[in-house]
Amino acid sequence: MPELPEVETLCRQLHEKIAGREILATMVYDDKLAGLENVRGRAIEEVRRSGKTIVLKLSDSRSIAIHLRMTGRLLWHQNKTKEKHTRWRMTVGDGNVDLVDPRRFATIRIGPERQDKDGKDLMTDFDEKVFLKRQALRKVSVKILLMDPKAIAGIGNIYACEILHGAGISPCRLAATLTEREWKAVFRQARRILKKGIKKRGTSISDWRDLYGRKGENQNELKAYGQEGKTCHTCGGTIRRIKQGGRSTFYCPLCQK
Repeated sequence: MPELPEVETLCRQLHEKIAGREILATMVYDDKLAGLENVRGRAIEEVRRSGKTIVLKLSDSRSIAIHLRMTGRLLWHQNKTKEKHTRWRMTVGDGNVDLVDPRRFATIRIGPERQDKDGKDLMTDFDEKVFLKRQALRKVSVKILLMDPKAIAGIGNIYACEILHGAGISPCRLAATLTEREWKAVFRQARRILKKGIKKRGTSISDWRDLYGRKGENQNELKAYGQEGKTCHTCGGTIRRIKQGGRSTFYCPLCQK
């Protein structure tokens, strides 16, 4: 699933391409999206990210909220060619923004903008003191907490592994056992790693592509995720893989305590 850096990459590219422009037409190609209104004639006033959701603010005070889920991608085309698994198209100016989604899990909602129920975003409005008071004392593993969208918005499996490796914190520890100093290290590493992920246009492990169909570059920067059996860059130990919450977790037992 695209995480914060991937969605932020798309939002920045979409902003450059379509912000301030009029929607000429929208077309639905998948029955699961039947009922979506054609918002022809509305202008796109703003493109922004809310957690893992892409929000297009329209000139009629409504918005188009797109969540890519597992395999969704947004691609820019300047011709009428439609790729396999295209579910929805929005025509703007001299091209189209297509939602391509083989597993058909991505969602699109058109309507008044909803109050965000997710946790605060580390890159925008995150309040460390509030998090430490309301979330940090929970008796769940620190990795599971980082991936809980009600606690922190935008972090998934890849970046949770990278953040904890950077902070030297074992993903197996209960969140409530971390000291305030350790949490500060987690926050610091999270911002560093997420910023790097954005700079590298995201992590292309399988499906992720940017608006122009290009792979990201952050997969070349990974220190823990997907590195099972390889040497730890921090201490020379060996990266191990375990299962947590049905997902693979990658970490170094030697330097992550």
